[in-house]
Amino acid sequence: MPNQINDALFQLIKTLTKAEKRYFQLYLKSRKTKEDLLFVKLFDVLDKMQHYDERVILQKIPTIRKSQLSNLKAHLYKHLLTSLRLLYKQKDPLLELREQYDFARVLFDKGLYQQSLKMLNKVKEQARKRHELLLWQEVLEFEKVIESRHIMHDIEHRAARLRDESNQLSKQIANLSYLSNLALQIYGLYLRIGHARNEHDARTLSDFFQAATRHIDPSRLSLYEQLYYYQAYSWYYYTLQDFIHYFRYAQKWVDIFHQHPALLETDMGLYLKGMNNLLNAHFYNNYYERYVTDLEKLEQVITTYQSQFDDNTLTSAFAYLYTARINKHFLEGTFTEGLKWVPEIIQGIEQYHDRLDQHRIMVFYYKIACLYFGSGDNENTIVYLNKIIHLKVGDLHADLQCFARILHLIAHYELENYTLVEYLVKSVYHFIAKNKDLSEVMQEIIRFLRKNVYAHPRELKQAFAELKDRLLAISKNPYEKRSFLYLDIISWLESKITGQTVQDIIREKFIKRIPRY
Repeated sequence: MPNQINDALFQLIKTLTKAEKRYFQLYLKSRKTKEDLLFVKLFDVLDKMQHYDERVILQKIPTIRKSQLSNLKAHLYKHLLTSLRLLYKQKDPLLELREQYDFARVLFDKGLYQQSLKMLNKVKEQARKRHELLLWQEVLEFEKVIESRHIMHDIEHRAARLRDESNQLSKQIANLSYLSNLALQIYGLYLRIGHARNEHDARTLSDFFQAATRHIDPSRLSLYEQLYYYQAYSWYYYTLQDFIHYFRYAQKWVDIFHQHPALLETDMGLYLKGMNNLLNAHFYNNYYERYVTDLEKLEQVITTYQSQFDDNTLTSAFAYLYTARINKHFLEGTFTEGLKWVPEIIQGIEQYHDRLDQHRIMVFYYKIACLYFGSGDNENTIVYLNKIIHLKVGDLHADLQCFARILHLIAHYELENYTLVEYLVKSVYHFIAKNKDLSEVMQEIIRFLRKNVYAHPRELKQAFAELKDRLLAISKNPYEKRSFLYLDIISWLESKITGQTVQDIIREKFIKRIPRY
């Protein structure tokens, strides 16, 4: 089995673009040492391999001894990273700033203190403008080293300035770390349990969050502190299913980038994440016109800046853009039309598989399943739900896993696989109960399927109508709303009662709400 550095090197090579490979070849060939030519051969062999195999490497390059291979691979890995750094420092301002900081250290080591300080001041000014607080702090600490070890002019005044600047920056970094930790903690809670399931969940979250934010004065926050503050509030209200406030804070988050366009170059990933949350807020609030407008903005930004995206940003852009496009079809009731995106999504999942987290992949599979279900294609609905059911993800997004199994039952029921439904009902019930997520909606659906799996068609219409009435009554409970976010069960019941398709039912509701569409 390959060791970790082998895996890391092979994975790195497989992520390289044609331009990156070409630049690396030029980088090594320009050096023209005997060892570098060996690196070129090793790189070429690894690049052509589909799966890592040391035996193939040693056969292809007989001049490499097995005892040499580990060191050669480690050096090749280092050379690859060096060439990538050289290639991308023009695209990533932070890489260039880091290089200038390194130059300042070299000048310091040469005893050229004034030149070093001059270089540090340039780095610090750019770090301040780009809100790179940690680099700014590093520069300050280095300035203090120079000032403390070498007597400079006006030392007392400079020392006081450095002290005050450092103290203020330390407080800002501490606040930033606190707020980003809080946002991450709330997001992690959502990924584990989903939306608040009951009064206990909501009260526990509310007490924790209010205590965590009570001491924060929003008017005194810096730009990035505000961003993480709004992010934390967005996740808080989203988890509580308070979608009006979720929209307000997601909008504040995005507005900061619109008010400070330079931030798009500094942190495009955080902007895309904010737009994703804003579009989700429009979706859950049925703000269709705002949804269309902001989806166009997202598409425009991605088109404009895509050539500058790194791999992480490309992955995020793919995930957010295609999620938004599918959700637009959910709002409109145009499920069949939405199926056009499925091949591109599957291709993207394969392309970005190493960087897409299991949560995002699971959400994509569920949304694709819902597209097929809304289109009346229950066979493909089951195909994508099975992908979720067979994922080994523990309790990650447990509520979505539960609803995937409910929709799986309904799809088999639609296909008249009654014996299988009868068998699956028990396992689905036990899975949901084990996850402590047995909502009233789920209980009603399982009870209905268990009771009516073999019911006569004449009896079913009344049974569907009675189930719809019960679910409408349950929907008034604020903690049962989440069940209807994952599955428009009411429209499915209406389709069974009226004989129309689910797609037609949802489309008619949309046209009544937005007549000109």
